[in-house]
Amino acid sequence: MDVKIAEDWKKILQPEFEEPYFQELISFVKAEYASRRIFPRGSNIFRAFDKCPFDKLKVIIIGQDPYHGEGQANGLCFSVNDGVPFPPSLRNIFTEVASDTGARIPDSGNLDRWAEQGVLLLNAVLTVRAHEAASHAGRGWEQFTDAVVRAIAERKQGIVYMLWGSYAQRKGAIVNPTSNLVLKCPHPSPFSAASGFFGCRHFSQANDYLVAQGKEPVVW
Repeated sequence: MDVKIAEDWKKILQPEFEEPYFQELISFVKAEYASRRIFPRGSNIFRAFDKCPFDKLKVIIIGQDPYHGEGQANGLCFSVNDGVPFPPSLRNIFTEVASDTGARIPDSGNLDRWAEQGVLLLNAVLTVRAHEAASHAGRGWEQFTDAVVRAIAERKQGIVYMLWGSYAQRKGAIVNPTSNLVLKCPHPSPFSAASGFFGCRHFSQANDYLVAQGKEPVVW
């Protein structure tokens, strides 16, 4: 199956694209786009991979599924386009970045700037119906993104994994913590941020680890 995704990722993930589950998934997704309002737009489904080439990847943040409000989802987990008000989780992320690193809270919630520095912003599920959270869960995306995490874990060491909340932590359970930096805390959602996301200092910890490996730190 010919999937429009960055070439380096395509070579790595091609076996998944030939699996029956993935072909069923794509048939379902195409039918959904043809009959319903689906986010993000089709050209942005694999945008997280396009913005963060495999060879540049040094940090991975795992989200759950795309924002389901109008104009929010742009293919990167937690990210919104320029001019879109910050969803609560993203605002909490920026609050922790500011507290942890001293960076000011930005004017835009567009996280392209992180992705372009080697941060893979990966949702577990890559599509969603408008105003229906988790509406594309259980259709095959989770199997695909499990394969993505497995491919990274098998091919790269010295990666920072930011696993916020139990869902992301289960997805990252295969990662070897002795050859990578695995950072865990509650999800930045307003329901859980105060129970350990605030004060986690993941952003400075990530940069300290990257610098210790001779890599460029991320400008958060």
